[in-house]
Amino acid sequence: MLFLRHQIVAIYKIFKAEFDNTFSMKHILFFILLVTSLTVSAQVDFNSGFKTIPAPKFSAKPKKKTIPEVKDPQAEKTDIPSIKTPNVFDNTSITPKSKFQIGEEKSKFTMSTENDFANPGDRYVGKMEKDLDKALKDAGLKEDDQQLVLKDVNFGEIRTSSAYFVIKFRDYGAIDGDLIKAVLNGDVVKERLLLSSNFQEFKIYFKEGFNPFFIEALNKGSLGGNTGEFQIYDAEGNFILSEKWNNFEAGVKANFLIYKEQKLLTKKSQKK
Repeated sequence: MLFLRHQIVAIYKIFKAEFDNTFSMKHILFFILLVTSLTVSAQVDFNSGFKTIPAPKFSAKPKKKTIPEVKDPQAEKTDIPSIKTPNVFDNTSITPKSKFQIGEEKSKFTMSTENDFANPGDRYVGKMEKDLDKALKDAGLKEDDQQLVLKDVNFGEIRTSSAYFVIKFRDYGAIDGDLIKAVLNGDVVKERLLLSSNFQEFKIYFKEGFNPFFIEALNKGSLGGNTGEFQIYDAEGNFILSEKWNNFEAGVKANFLIYKEQKLLTKKSQKK
């Protein structure tokens, strides 16, 4: 631009000198055209020297590329079920426990007398004792208290023409000190008899007609109720009856009703 100004000033001075000498219309027109051509040439040179650099254009967001899913052909052939990981937060039935609690929570209501300091082996002692008790009872070594007989037992009526009976008796179970008493027609025949494993015996004599007879348990043995066995024979040694009493409570009686029939005598015919 500074160079252009100097040119214009120089041309102006030349034309001014000429204008001063000879002023004409042609000179003025020539001056205007010259100034216009110089101005246009200067603008073209200036624009060609300075070029604007456009700013780069970038897209706002990069496009996402979808990756196709690759399926395993072997996986479709297998029948393995899908496994879903459980979520404890979705389970509403779980009750949170105190951080001071160890083990499972015990119910507050119980009918057991067991305490926290009891020996765990004690719970098995009772069962072992029951099993042993049952084994002894099954073997006849112990009577069963749970089946005590509390009422008198009737052994029926016996009819005989014999003058007396022989009563044999013993303890067929465990020998634990069972005692009995024998009474006939209200009279004590034997006041106190101790039962043993071997048979003992005594005799009872009748009167004509009915003769009530009973054996009474005087006590319970140390292992349970009063137990015994008896056998009855007539005067000729014929077997009449055999019975047992089992687990009698003290005071319980074994009753018999003996009816003595009159013995018929037949006379032999005399020879003449």
